[in-house]
Amino acid sequence: MRTGSVSRKTAETEITVEINLDGTGSYDNQTGVGFFDHMLDQLSRHSLIDFKIRAKGDYHIDDHHTVEDTGIALGQALVQALGDKRGINRYGECHLPMDDAQVRAALDLSARPFLVWNLDIPTQKIGTFDTELVREFFTAFATNGGITLHIDQLHGGNSHHIVEAAFKAVARALRTAVETDPRKAGDIPSTKGAL
Repeated sequence: MRTGSVSRKTAETEITVEINLDGTGSYDNQTGVGFFDHMLDQLSRHSLIDFKIRAKGDYHIDDHHTVEDTGIALGQALVQALGDKRGINRYGECHLPMDDAQVRAALDLSARPFLVWNLDIPTQKIGTFDTELVREFFTAFATNGGITLHIDQLHGGNSHHIVEAAFKAVARALRTAVETDPRKAGDIPSTKGAL
């Protein structure tokens, strides 16, 4: 089983993340930020990676630290679960439609973190959730997960649909990237011999 478990405690947040790359997309996410939990559920369900996330944060300030630190811990858990990355596909991509929105995600589990961000979210809030935190989450996740991640919006006018399409597109791309290729199960997917 390719699993990862990370606990992170700071003066601002206390977070535990458990993931199983060979799961079924079952999830149990409780961060104290309702819309964010909904997005983490999508990330788990559509990647087929099991998530169990618990977070407590300084909500009296805002949700920023909780969302960002969850991204950090989730990225670290992914690195742990992937190990030396032997046999994985490494790359994944998805064009995902959701009603008016279409978002494309492409990623490489390269250990070279980089985020290309082309989402235009028209509102500052979805319910009580600050939409600028979507980018903060993916920045933290990509940086700590060693992921080259491109997220591009092709269409969309509804903030909820755009953000949810982004999470689902990343999930589907991640699903492909972490899966093993039986033809190369013993090999590192790089001519360098290491990732």
